[in-house]
Amino acid sequence: METSPLGRVLVVDDDPTVAEVVAGYLDRAGYDVDRAADGPAALDRADAQGPDLVVLDLMLPGMDGLEVCRRLRERGPVPVIMLTARGDEDERILGLEVGADDYVTKPFSPRELVLRVESVLRRSRTAAVPKPTGPLRAGALSVDPAARRATKEGAELALTIREFDLLTFFLRHPGRAFAREELMREVWGWDFGDLSTVTVHVRRLRGKIEDDPATPRLIQTVWGVGYRLDPDPRAASGAEEGTAEGRTGSTIAGDSAIRGDRGDRGDRGDRGDRGDRGDRGDRGGRTVPAAPPSPAGQTHLTTPADHAAPPTPAPHSSQAGRRA
Repeated sequence: METSPLGRVLVVDDDPTVAEVVAGYLDRAGYDVDRAADGPAALDRADAQGPDLVVLDLMLPGMDGLEVCRRLRERGPVPVIMLTARGDEDERILGLEVGADDYVTKPFSPRELVLRVESVLRRSRTAAVPKPTGPLRAGALSVDPAARRATKEGAELALTIREFDLLTFFLRHPGRAFAREELMREVWGWDFGDLSTVTVHVRRLRGKIEDDPATPRLIQTVWGVGYRLDPDPRAASGAEEGTAEGRTGSTIAGDSAIRGDRGDRGDRGDRGDRGDRGDRGDRGGRTVPAAPPSPAGQTHLTTPADHAAPPTPAPHSSQAGRRA
């Protein structure tokens, strides 16, 4: 039997109505479609037919979709799209973490599902024929796009298709921040979709490449933007420490200028004491305005006494004598 050039899709769902509708839309779109109603049957069909993609229901009797996805991943890098219930966010995230490439929530549009299938297959085939390039490196990481191989300190990393594509994309654009929408478009090939897909894949990738995923050094979160890969985490760490030391030194110098080199008030003006006082205002204190310099070139600090009314002069001694 001749295989469709678009590929073979295995639909796994215990609901015969859903399976029939999905299979019908995929068939009309030009795919060869196979069906299975439970986990063991799906694994047997996958071994026998070698599908290009699996549409997998999460809630299956006996062996659930998560376990089926794990076993499929153990056998090879076949793309998986999961079908999940509308409110099961935790289950969707767990499905992505075990290696699913995408998910569609029920009830769903069969046309949207066909578009997702096309997108995932297009990305997986593009990844299978990578652009000619040498190994990409960052710190202890090394990625060979042609061989689809990633290592850390010489040990091979077990990455899913999407994790590998995401890491390769970051390594090809070091030091640049990307929004999640950009990553979804460039890595997943989608112009729509749930952005938590990107978040979950970044978190899972960090768990495999970072020394401490809780304090990542390679893939940095850029607040309000998205994510950035720092090619040399040691340099990034040193820069952060240097910035912190600079802030500490600046604070000490500012405190010294404000506190009391009061014996040399002219130097205070040269050192920018007024700027230090402005910084104090930014840190939560009041901004203290400085008085204009005196004719001697020294800075005159205004005090409450300077603004008080002048004292009433005492009567002259000669006048007091005449009155007596």
